[in-house]
Amino acid sequence: MKKRNQSSAAIMLRSLMKLIIAVTILLGVAIVLAVGHQMLEEVSATTSHITSSLKKTDIDGDDDWENWRRNSTIDTSQSYVVVHNERKDAKRKQYLSPQTEKMLKVAPIKIPLLTNTYLRPGLGILYHRTAHARGIYYTLWQNMDPQLAVLVRVIQVTVLLLALTLLITPFYIRRLTKRLTDPLTGLSRTTKVIASAKEPGEMKLPVPAQPTEVTELATNFNELLSLLDERQQQQKLFVMNAAHELRTPIATIRSHAQLIERHGEAHPEIVGKSVKYITEESRQMQQLIDELLQLSRADRLALDLTEMNLSESLQTIMQKLTGTISQEVKADIADDVHVIGNESALEQIISNLVTNAAKYSPADSQIDVTLNVSAGAPVIAVKDQGSGISDEDKQHIFERFYRSADVRGTVFGTGLGLAIATQMAKLTNCVLTVADNQPHGTIFTLTFPTK
Repeated sequence: MKKRNQSSAAIMLRSLMKLIIAVTILLGVAIVLAVGHQMLEEVSATTSHITSSLKKTDIDGDDDWENWRRNSTIDTSQSYVVVHNERKDAKRKQYLSPQTEKMLKVAPIKIPLLTNTYLRPGLGILYHRTAHARGIYYTLWQNMDPQLAVLVRVIQVTVLLLALTLLITPFYIRRLTKRLTDPLTGLSRTTKVIASAKEPGEMKLPVPAQPTEVTELATNFNELLSLLDERQQQQKLFVMNAAHELRTPIATIRSHAQLIERHGEAHPEIVGKSVKYITEESRQMQQLIDELLQLSRADRLALDLTEMNLSESLQTIMQKLTGTISQEVKADIADDVHVIGNESALEQIISNLVTNAAKYSPADSQIDVTLNVSAGAPVIAVKDQGSGISDEDKQHIFERFYRSADVRGTVFGTGLGLAIATQMAKLTNCVLTVADNQPHGTIFTLTFPTK
């Protein structure tokens, strides 16, 4: 069995053809019924007029009959009149118009559902009407051939229009569906090419001018490709930076291990110094690995956000940090500030920001942590009095492994702390920003969403 084509063009063609055929047939039937009904109304009105004229004439004798026939304008070839006089003094009981006697030799057959309508074999359809006045009965049979001829012509025209519609419509629908689906077909072909490419993020889909839905689809897909390319570049940079950060401590550990291996017995004084270096470098590697794991978990993490007392949580975090850094930490925390957030993520963000501030600030300086509400939004600010961050570095400090050239190698760190803080801020629907602290230093601001 041949599989049915399920493309958009084929489905549209079949659906529209069914719709147009149904509408055309229904319209044709409605036209025929309307014309037929109108013709019956006209015949009914005509026969009513004729019988009314007969009643007014009062045909009671041959003279009356002949006088009516001379003055009547009815077509006796299509109309059959029977006058039956039931008066006691009537000299003649019945009068028949020409051809009526011949017509009545075969009894007309009643047509169901149609009032006063009969079928007379050999003559066609007749409309029957009777009237009575002063003892005289009038019977009229009206041949409907002229009306039926018009109705047949209407049916023929309707059938012709239906046939023309069925012949022309497929070509129009195919042209319409081609116009609508060609852009999608083009996008599908290009998508296959992109899927087989080694670097799909660098490729783009053609954006058609119309229809609007396809234009939006192509534009959104191109944005997705750009995001994919950006993620690929970030992944490459991430791997390269991780390898670079691990290379230095590994090289240091290997060199000191080799130094101990070669000269440890002859020069035992170098063992302690080398072990110290190995311990320090391994600690740095451990921190790097831990932060990489934190960042990896944060990328896949979905935090449970609940209502929390931000004031109390921040107070607890600051108490934990007291004594872990050399600088004096001053906290100014507004009371009873509530937010929707996650306490664990908040602690990680604040710890990273305060630790980062301590790294780049003099030991005798002060770090300020404040909590207040600005324009309905709770805001935590961490201010240091360090050397500050250049405008160029501000654009990159939240990137993974980024460290400015003037601190790399002089200040201990992995370049992942702010990246982790940024990711945690996103997971809690917060915004982390950086600005200059006057007269010198840096301010990191964590803004919570308004309720």
